[in-house]
Amino acid sequence: MIVKSDLDACKKSLEGFVGRKIRLTSNGGRKRVITHEGVLDHCYPNVFTVKCRRSECDTSPEVVSYSYVDVLTRAVEIAMVTGASAQVG
Repeated sequence: MIVKSDLDACKKSLEGFVGRKIRLTSNGGRKRVITHEGVLDHCYPNVFTVKCRRSECDTSPEVVSYSYVDVLTRAVEIAMVTGASAQVG
């Protein structure tokens, strides 16, 4: 069972990485894995948002959001990207 203190700890740890580049991996169902790489944009009370580049030719960013519960239940895995610039869009 996930308790409020776990959610608060998850949120606090992610708030320290706002503006940094991260890689998110989630299960898309039917043996499909979805990977987004972008900049951690905001941490809201229940969700966090990441700005991702859609493709090299499209300069407008795509914003994806995930809940902290997704991270705690390991539905989404987060990895910090080191040595990369943190500008998207």
